[in-house]
Parts: sequence; structure tokens; C-alpha cells
Amino acid sequence: MTGLLSVLLFAASAALLSPPAFAVPGQNLLPAPPMGWNSWNKFGCNIDEDLIRQTADALVASGMRDAGYHYLNIDDCWMAPERDADGNLQPDPQRFPHGIAALADYAHARGLKLGIYSSAGTRTCAGFPASLDHETADARAFAAWGVDYLKYDNCNNEGRPATERYQAMSDALRATGRPIVLSICEWGSNQPWLWGARYGELWRTTGDINDSWGSAMGILDQQVGLEAYSGPNAWNDPDMLEVGNGGMTDAEYRAHFSLWALLNAPLIAGNDIRSMDPATARILENRDLVAVDQDWGGVQGHRIRDDGDTEVWTKPMSDGSAAVVLLNRGTTGADMGVSAADLGLPQAAHYRVRDLWSGEESQSAGQLHGTVPSHAAVVYRVWPGGGAQPPLTTLALTTPEATAVDAPFTVRTTLHDDGSPALHHVTAHLDVPAGWTVDGGPDATAASVRTAWTHDWTVRPSGAQPPGSLALGATVSYQVGGRSATRTAEASTVTAVSPPPGETQVSALPFLSSSNGWGPVERDTSNGETAAGDGHPLTIAGTTYPTGLGAHAPSSVRVFLGGACTTFSARVGVDDESGAGSVAFEVWGDGVRLTGTNVLHHGDAAVPVSADVSGRQVLDLRVTDGGDGVDYDHADWADAKLTC
Repeated sequence: MTGLLSVLLFAASAALLSPPAFAVPGQNLLPAPPMGWNSWNKFGCNIDEDLIRQTADALVASGMRDAGYHYLNIDDCWMAPERDADGNLQPDPQRFPHGIAALADYAHARGLKLGIYSSAGTRTCAGFPASLDHETADARAFAAWGVDYLKYDNCNNEGRPATERYQAMSDALRATGRPIVLSICEWGSNQPWLWGARYGELWRTTGDINDSWGSAMGILDQQVGLEAYSGPNAWNDPDMLEVGNGGMTDAEYRAHFSLWALLNAPLIAGNDIRSMDPATARILENRDLVAVDQDWGGVQGHRIRDDGDTEVWTKPMSDGSAAVVLLNRGTTGADMGVSAADLGLPQAAHYRVRDLWSGEESQSAGQLHGTVPSHAAVVYRVWPGGGAQPPLTTLALTTPEATAVDAPFTVRTTLHDDGSPALHHVTAHLDVPAGWTVDGGPDATAASVRTAWTHDWTVRPSGAQPPGSLALGATVSYQVGGRSATRTAEASTVTAVSPPPGETQVSALPFLSSSNGWGPVERDTSNGETAAGDGHPLTIAGTTYPTGLGAHAPSSVRVFLGGACTTFSARVGVDDESGAGSVAFEVWGDGVRLTGTNVLHHGDAAVPVSADVSGRQVLDLRVTDGGDGVDYDHADWADAKLTC
């Protein structure tokens, strides 16, 4: 089956399963996913009318409004602690003394729309009055105030059926006669993608995001298979953006934003717009990626390849092009590639390629490579045709994640020529830290390159540097079409010391890297009640352990072995503090899965885990969710130790 036929059949099947274009009868409120800002991720309950006004002004002044961010959404905690004497919701008189209608007027005067928050329960998640059994009165109040958008949460719902609770508010909003978007924040608990389009314009598919790479990737995993249920006026919502809140690197934020755009997700910023730095502004205001998010080509972005730490996601565009994200979830750089046929594009002599982060345009003969750093993404938009642009060329520099401080190791440079014509007079140079040497010297040449040129270099550390991360770089120059061009690449490797002989607790060793679904991985305590930590002693099914690692799915902890160890062992389970949760544990060595567990639930006794790690350079301890989301997934590697 050709790539084009595959994508046409996929789109056809998605159309059959997707909600109709006008999902809620009589409404056409969100033909494209909503874009805007929400107060919760950055400010939580620390909100007042001055913050909302200042943010409205900042949305305009920063260019965010003109880039498409129109919704100014107030989240939980805007209400007074109790309803008034007539049973009506009222804003907090100290923090919102001029009321919500005044804020709606302020927003509308600046070309923005105002959003408000409530819950389909007796109380909001923060404990304020909510709208269960008050739907008619509250909807009338929202309409009278000039509200344009309601985020409707799921806390304190008394166990009543979700469809009944959300239908009640949907009917009440429509009865007001004011067009108010209903954002169903039901956390994916009752598969709202199957019924949400009858009542609202978007629905949350997961629990809450937090400002970490592990959380973003965990939520991404839960979007696989949901692509058939999203479309105009009826959007899957993987939760708000964390871009600019400080918990991730700029590269991680670019990947986060790229993937949400590819998913046709709502782009609801959650940072402080008033003080965002230029790097954050460049991410949120990337017009190329906003265009991907706002364009409906028949199906939302979806994963077409999963190679472990690397994944390929793509989305058809309405003009016949395709967007593609090359995602590297791993801890070292990756040399990734995909074909135009894989993206469902028709066969052509050439393809026009635009890098949606650099803006650089090139042409391809059908292959598309990208050099993707750790925890990052390369994003292209690809059109059939073209040929006037220079060829798409990329340089990859591949290094080991870690090496002994005094051991030689091999690095590889790969120059890809995905277009035409061939590259000529190719020269390469490898830069290494001072005092290191390269066998045969740091320079290499090739007369010409068609498709790819690979060169391996043996690098010898000086042995004098202390353990830590050290940078290497490569530069390749070439001529093509009578012009000279240069490509550069950077990578790093960690020089490390193997664990000492005997038995060593993993919690006492330095981490090469760690990622975690909630805050940091904790040493000798549980993952904690907050993202900042505050963990308790590791306790599984009533048994307390003095040492180990406290993690939260999805999680990875990597330590250097250097071939010096023979056995890893631990006792694993869900920590008692979580009160719920289900996880699975995996032990990996040098990219190979050595052992793992079945899904373990809260209250299950600790399970012994052991693995032969003889000869392995890097140990990777992973925790995955139990297939039901990552809420409450506090996971303990109790008494985790190595014999070396």
C-alpha cells in the first residue's frame, strides 16, 4: 500500500469516527482550536483583577493577541468563599472588587475574549463554590457578565454520572443565548472523546500537566489512538502549555509546543506574559507552528513510528503538505530520518522543505533527516514540488552518553545529503576538549557525497579532567551548485567513574541524568506531595525502607557502571503516600531491556527485581504508568543497590 493511499484511508476512517463539523447543535464556536492564556499553571490561586488586566495588556503589547491568542481565562479561586444570600456566585470582593463584567469589558475592548472557571461538583478543586445543581443560575450569570469561555472541572462531583453533569451545564449555557465555549475538564476519566462533542467544544484527555519533561511526555503517550475523535468544534485537549514556567529547557519547551501544535491541541499559554523572556516569546509566537495547529487537514497529528527513545509524528495539512515532528526523548543526540512516502505525500521528483524553527528552506529528493538533540524535536513542513532551493543537508555528531575518564571511545559524524545535486570538496573537522587527542588527527575529507558520508573518530581523553560533561563539536564544509556551505554539530559526553567494588546503594551514586513525571527523583525518600519534594520515608504496603529512589511515572534514572558491576537488585512498588496509582518497573542496560515487572497497584506488596548487568556501561531504571494515566503514580525503587 502506498504512503498516499495509507493516509487517505486513515483520513477517511477518521472522518467516519470524528464528530460532525457542528458538534454542539447550533454552534460553530471553535472551527480551529482555541488559543489564549490561563492563570492556573503559573499563579494558581494567587490571582486578582490587576493581574488579569495586566495580562490582557501584555497579550496585546507582546504580539500574542495578533499571533492568535485571544482567550483571557481566569481559572479557580476567583469566587468568594460562599454564594450570596440569594444563592448566586459572586467574585471575591477583595481580589475582584469591580466584578467579572468589568474584566470582560476590559478584555473585549482589547480584542480579547474572557474565560471563567467552575466545576461540575459541589466545590471547585480549590474548595470554592461550584456549579453542580446551580447550572441555570450560574450560566445566566456568566452570560450576563459577558463571559465567552467556561472551563468546567470535575472536582467534588459526588460520583454522579459525568455525562449528566456536563449536559446540564451545556444546556444551561445554550439557553442563555450567548455563545460560550464549554471546555470539559473531566480529566479523561470517562473517555470524554466518545461523548464530549454533544456538550462542549473541547475536552481534556488526561489529568493535569506539570512543568516537567516527564509530565509532557506522559501526556503525549496518552494521545496515541485519540486522533479519530478530534475535529472542528470538537477538540481533544491534552491540557495547557507550560512554556516559559522554568521547569524545562528551551529545547524541551520547543518540543512541547511543536507536539501540541501538531495535535491540533488548544494552545493555552500558562506563563507570566508580563515578564516572559525573548526565548519564550519566540516559542509561543512561532507563526509557522501556530499555522500547523490552526489548520485542519482531515486528522490531527499522530504518531507513525516509535523506535523507543525516538518517535516520528505527522499531520496532513489542508494544502496537501505535511508537517512532521522528529522527537528525541532520549538522553543523547539522535540522527533521525523519515521519507516523504512515510508522511503520506505523493511521489515527486523534489519536495520543498521548511524547518519550522529556523525558517530555513531546502529541497529533498524524498528523504528527510534531522539531527535531534536530547529532549528536543526537529519540525519540518513538506510540500510536493520545489527544487529551486538548496539541498537539505544535516550533520550528526554521535557520542556515547558516558565514558570512563581515561578510556578511548568512538564518535561518529554523518553528513546527509537528502536533495540533489551531490556535494563536492567535503572537509570535516572534529573539535575535542583541550588535552584530548584524536587518532589520525582531527581532519578528514571526501571528494563528493551523495546521500550520506559517515566517518568514525577514535577520541582519547587526557585522563586529567574531573568527572563531568564535556562538549565536542564538528564542522563540515562543502561545495554545491557552485556555492560553499558549512554545517556544524555539537554533542557532549560525560566522563565518569565506575561505582566502587562491593555493594553500593544507587541513591548514593551520581545520576548521569534523570527525568520524572512529578518534581525531581528523590534519594532515600518518596517522591513527595509537591513538585518541590517534601517526600516521606519510602513505604510500600506498610513496610518502610531506609534507602532507595522515590520516583513518579513516567521516570528514568541513569547511572554509569563502566562495565564494573555484575548485579542490580531492588524491591519495587507504589508508595503508600499516593493512596492510589498503578505503575510498572523496567531495568535497562545500554539500551536493552533486562527485566521488568507486571503492573503494580497501590497496596500491593513490594516485588523483588534483579538483573545481570555484567559488562554494561549505563544502567537505566524506568517507571511507566499502568495504562490508566499517571495520576498518583508514586513509584519506589526501595533498597536499590549494585554489586560491583
